[in-house]
Amino acid sequence: MSDEWVAIGKPQVLIRELESTGFLKELVIGEKKFVLTYVQGQFGVLNNKCNHMGAPLAKGKLKNGCVECPWHYWQFNHKTGIALSEASQPLATHGGSVPALETKIEGDLLFVNIKNESERIKAQYNLDYPGSVLAREPKREVGKIRVLGLSTTAMDKNHPRFSTSEELLKSSLARANHELDVETRFLALSELNFRNCEGFYSKSERACTWPCSITKMDAADEMIKVYENLVHWADVVIVSTPIRWGSASSLYYKMAERLNSIQNQITLKNRVLIQNKVAAFVITGGQDNIQAVAGQMLTFFGELGFSAPAFPFVAHSLGWSSEDMERNMNYVKESDYLHQHAFELVERSVVLVKKLLEVNK
Repeated sequence: MSDEWVAIGKPQVLIRELESTGFLKELVIGEKKFVLTYVQGQFGVLNNKCNHMGAPLAKGKLKNGCVECPWHYWQFNHKTGIALSEASQPLATHGGSVPALETKIEGDLLFVNIKNESERIKAQYNLDYPGSVLAREPKREVGKIRVLGLSTTAMDKNHPRFSTSEELLKSSLARANHELDVETRFLALSELNFRNCEGFYSKSERACTWPCSITKMDAADEMIKVYENLVHWADVVIVSTPIRWGSASSLYYKMAERLNSIQNQITLKNRVLIQNKVAAFVITGGQDNIQAVAGQMLTFFGELGFSAPAFPFVAHSLGWSSEDMERNMNYVKESDYLHQHAFELVERSVVLVKKLLEVNK
């Protein structure tokens, strides 16, 4: 390919401009975009698109001689475009390289050779990363109806305490396992180590991926267990929560934000990952606001694709003026009425999901 050198400015002027932008500057030459950098007396020019999801590198940061992607933190040498090792690109064995351009200074001008980019070498993905299994197409496996009990009560896993919502959830699962001919699983968010949503969608809608970008990047992130059960295993999900200041638990909302990666597949690709599944809720607390909590949960899980049975939640509260946690715990422990209705909630959910699965055969 023949050379075509284009003058982009006086070096000293460019350096002053770069000082005010963290030594990163977007260049637009013709119809192409590049990122100009300056490190230890050397200019560098790279293609502006990250190898991973096409993020604009000029909006990233310069770290230790590398351009760091603004979306998912991949790093590329500012001169050569070669990615760092897999330690910086955890879901790839190597992040490849983005095209780099030659530069030269002649007279008092910096030139860039726009006709002789280095080759873009695509990332070599590590297919054994923990989140890779989630990428399979959701398909219900043959077998019994599968019921997941998901507790969102926040507590110290080393010093667990009694939870009224979790008590009703566990008792309903135990009865369902014996009386409804279903498979059951119990999952407590308090026992999982998972990171907060980092708002990749707020950077760019394309930056919020499925599987979740955090699950891809962090092998220790245990949100994968929630994703696997909600998307691939469960037919019915019963979510339990205490009432905390008139809302569901903080762990519930931490999980909900991480479920953006499921809902955004609908928004971005019209791809519905949750189909023919049912969600219902167990809500308990020392104060009122049950219907507001239930309303949020019903709306949110409905947006993911879940259906809800008639009478979609079971709830209990002694009310604001009667708040007495010791009495409240004893009441729930001993209430055959509450335990019966929690079981019937599971039963209604199973009946509905059987109808959904039959209709959609």
